Amino acid sequence: MTVSRVINQESGVRTDTREKVLEAVETLNYRPNKSARTLARGADAHIGLIYANPSDSYLGRFLHGALEAAQRTDSHLIVETCDNKSTASYVASAMRLVRANVAGVLLPPPISGSDAVLSIFEESGTPVATVSRFSQDPNALDISIDDKGAAAQMTRHLIDLGHRRIGFIRGPADQASSKLREDGFRGEMQNAALDIPPDYIVDGQFTYRSGVSAAEQLIDLEVPPTAIFASNDDMAAAAIGVAHRRGLVVPGDLSVVGFDNSASALSVWPELTTVDQPVSAMASAAFELVREAVSTEPQNTDTPRAGPAIECGLIIRGSSGAATQTT
Repeated sequence: MTVSRVINQESGVRTDTREKVLEAVETLNYRPNKSARTLARGADAHIGLIYANPSDSYLGRFLHGALEAAQRTDSHLIVETCDNKSTASYVASAMRLVRANVAGVLLPPPISGSDAVLSIFEESGTPVATVSRFSQDPNALDISIDDKGAAAQMTRHLIDLGHRRIGFIRGPADQASSKLREDGFRGEMQNAALDIPPDYIVDGQFTYRSGVSAAEQLIDLEVPPTAIFASNDDMAAAAIGVAHRRGLVVPGDLSVVGFDNSASALSVWPELTTVDQPVSAMASAAFELVREAVSTEPQNTDTPRAGPAIECGLIIRGSSGAATQTT
């Protein structure tokens, strides 16, 4: 419980985290109010959502699912936005929701991975449902897909098409899904006894702009890959754009695949082969879990309460094809 340890001047809290929490506490005059939280758990409960994901497509689908669930459960959704990758902004948004006495909270990535934010809601007794945290945290429900397995399945799709030189654009290092997708890619390449040159894995930030830079690095290599697996659709769409500008035919010269099945997958030509991540369904399921939690008495938090994994699969479209070069 990071906030409690900071307020009570206990040890075991990193200096930079302590400073950010104290700054937010001072700015917002934070005081936990558990009795008010109990009163907030009525039939028309207010559920808070903190959003910091840079992808507009992800935001739209997430809000769609959360709002539909709110309507079904006679609830209200209160949305807080904050600066991406700013722990101080995350903490400030969390404290504002605590001060607003929301009955429960819904946390999508990347903020779902913030221990500092979860500790604030734990201290105030506010139920939390996270999306894609990939944790057995006993204080939060979690809804996720099998990112690692889905990435392995997509990698196998490219291998089955005859690709042996496959480049990978990974996501932000601070998001658990980024590592899981990279692990799935690496694992399936290893299973196929295929080498991954160090310069075949490049950094991205789940944004179109970062995808442009990453794809340029891969395509401009002396021996470029015959396929690029981008760990989200925005970056994959960017890779297709770079390929077109380099005079490459997709998928004749270069196959490109993504992950999410977002609007970006249908906004490029050829349309994108991708992993179908049902973001709306994940948001809806997480909302219903936290809504159920606020309607019942607090449970023993010694037992993990992770929610069920949501199924996903591949959507095969025109951006992936047989490799014309296999060596």
